[in-house]
Amino acid sequence: WDNADFSRGVGTTFYQEFYTLNTAKPPFIRDVEAKIRRYLRSSYSAAWTLKITWEKAPAYAARTDTRRMNTYQAILTTDGFRSYVLMLYQEGGMQWDYTRLPATNVLIGYT
Repeated sequence: WDNADFSRGVGTTFYQEFYTLNTAKPPFIRDVEAKIRRYLRSSYSAAWTLKITWEKAPAYAARTDTRRMNTYQAILTTDGFRSYVLMLYQEGGMQWDYTRLPATNVLIGYT
């Protein structure tokens, strides 16, 4: 997902899985469905969703710069036929100084 570096014990990664086929949907899932409907103008009802959060993640190499940390999420979701990924970043986007990264051809997103 990126060159986050947790080797100094700073930051954490966690996930939560949601099975929502034939069950009541928590507010988080209803929000994901609403975002997909709004952004893609498509009807959507999630059957499964995975939320992955990187919290206060320092950029690689953390031993040289732990001042700029980021919190971001990837939400993977499917209705069994179509699948989507939402990539959510903290207010203001990524805060890492890309000029200090080993590679400077940095992208936010996916292909």
